[in-house]
Amino acid sequence: MSDELLVIPLGELRTDDKLQFVEEPVEIMEREIKRLKRSRIPLVKVRWNSRRGPEFTWEREDSFKKKYPHLFTNQAYSSTTTS
Repeated sequence: MSDELLVIPLGELRTDDKLQFVEEPVEIMEREIKRLKRSRIPLVKVRWNSRRGPEFTWEREDSFKKKYPHLFTNQAYSSTTTS
């Protein structure tokens, strides 16, 4: 028996040349501006394809956009500001 919540379709499974599972970002879920004393840091909440099931992390938008620009073509995610 398997847990259907943990099943990953083979088309979504990515491995490197050593057959290690490669985790990649799937989509941007949210956007947030983190306010510090003298600066604002744009963050994005990213959903990753993970062998452990859905995982989410907050990443700096500027560096993430450089590495994965294709995820920023549809900017329909929500935005919030925190202090």
